[in-house]
Amino acid sequence: MALAEEQPEKHCWVCFATERDDHSAEWVSPCRCKGCTKWIHQSCLQRWLDEKQKGNSEGAVSCPQCGTEYHITFPKMGPLVYFLQQVDRALSRASPFAAVGVVVGTVYWSAVTYGAVTVMQVVGHKKGLNVMERADPLFLLMGLPTIPVVLVLGKMIRWEDYIVRLWQRYSCRGKLQPGGSRYLPRVPADGLGAGDHLSVSRTLCGALIFPSIASLMGRLLFRRMPSDLQRTVLGGIAFVLIKGALKVYFKHQQCIIQASRHILNYPEGDRDGQNEDGDEDTEDSGNE
Repeated sequence: MALAEEQPEKHCWVCFATERDDHSAEWVSPCRCKGCTKWIHQSCLQRWLDEKQKGNSEGAVSCPQCGTEYHITFPKMGPLVYFLQQVDRALSRASPFAAVGVVVGTVYWSAVTYGAVTVMQVVGHKKGLNVMERADPLFLLMGLPTIPVVLVLGKMIRWEDYIVRLWQRYSCRGKLQPGGSRYLPRVPADGLGAGDHLSVSRTLCGALIFPSIASLMGRLLFRRMPSDLQRTVLGGIAFVLIKGALKVYFKHQQCIIQASRHILNYPEGDRDGQNEDGDEDTEDSGNE
């Protein structure tokens, strides 16, 4: 009879121990690997799985060598543990939707509060309270949140840029430097850096503070008006017109300055010195 082929000695690819080092250790071959990476201690594999799963015991883990997914079995759990596990899974799945609902609800009620404050600021405190008390609750819940939305949308309409473009077509070309090109620069953006985050913050803040500015302008310029609503409306119109005129003038001057710029030639002395330095560096590198 032919002698049975001897099985190669088992080596753990995590701790590098052999079966001779610990005869009581439990071995497992969890993947398609052969040779020195075929066997691993059950305890070593458990520790390695904990590091890979990072607390998620149901996460799939594969062999780093052959890519075989490990088949993991769990002991049967009692009814109470099973119930708690199902509750934990349900909470984990529902928590993102609940978080979105909380955020949306917070934004909604903030918009309702802002709308109510704006109504009292525009028409007067007592009159605003009377109007909201007599109004339909459903109308208030649907109408008040639209006030900040309308203000933000109105702020996003940059009508000053259209006026600047029209003004630029007829007057900006005549103020260009003689011999200059016929290039007309674009209308400058708002803000120092004109970044997206800066534009959004300016639009949001400007829209939400507009009712307060309109009320203040109405009290300063239209004191003789008997109604708070009339004063606020006229104050808002006056503020928009004054701000728009100043903004159009400022952007138009920026266009003129931008169109009158001139790009200078590179200094010949600096260019010659750079060439000489480059030649010297080339010669030095060739000598080396």
